[in-house]
Amino acid sequence: MTSSSSALNFHSSAAVASPSAAAVKGAPEPFSDLLSDAVGQVNQLETDARGAVEGLMTGSGVDVHQAMIATQKASMAFELALAVRNKAVQAYQQVIGMQF
Repeated sequence: MTSSSSALNFHSSAAVASPSAAAVKGAPEPFSDLLSDAVGQVNQLETDARGAVEGLMTGSGVDVHQAMIATQKASMAFELALAVRNKAVQAYQQVIGMQF
């Protein structure tokens, strides 16, 4: 998987679960698995960006454009994950504030 497809995969996995063994059998994939996969993909993008920057600094054949694109993908993925977390916390606080 290339880094450009992994960024797209992160966005699509947040909205739609990729078919897994549980989904093929008809059982829905737990929400916690979706979040874990999304966090793992953000971590992978950050690792790829770190490697690209290190490759650029050491002169091991990484183009400056590749390093910048990798860092921007990691930054955007992190910002998206942060926004999702903030919305989840906000929804939780609203539920806690409800009176029954």
